Amino acid sequence: MNIFEALRNDHDKQRSLVDALIETHGDSPNRQSLMDNLKHELEEHAKFEERYFYNPLMFDDLTHEKARHGIAEHHELDELIEQLEETNMSSPAWLVTAKKLHHLVHHHLAEEEHEIFQLAGKALTEAQKQSLAEEYNDAMNEAS
Repeated sequence: MNIFEALRNDHDKQRSLVDALIETHGDSPNRQSLMDNLKHELEEHAKFEERYFYNPLMFDDLTHEKARHGIAEHHELDELIEQLEETNMSSPAWLVTAKKLHHLVHHHLAEEEHEIFQLAGKALTEAQKQSLAEEYNDAMNEAS
């Protein structure tokens, strides 16, 4: 497995969680559970993606700007999660913010997979792609 496959596996989980989240209603146990799972998944993924994917890309002229952009979008996701936590789940404003989060998650993941992965494929060696995947997966497994 290479780093792109490892990240894409988690991206699929994030898409499923955020898709399910915006289908929930009111202050329900299901909405709270999905929110907790999505928050945990996004936080851990961002932390380890920045460490094992974006960090090596910061040192290459080809990928530096895209890496900075990806990290900035992680911060935007964090801010939306905070807004959701500060809003009553039964409020219409909660769903408005959840839909913004849904849009940004899908945008961010598509941008990574269709733009950043292609550039990173040129910047990283095959050995790096393999070792980064191992380190990333080990870190994610420990965080679970």
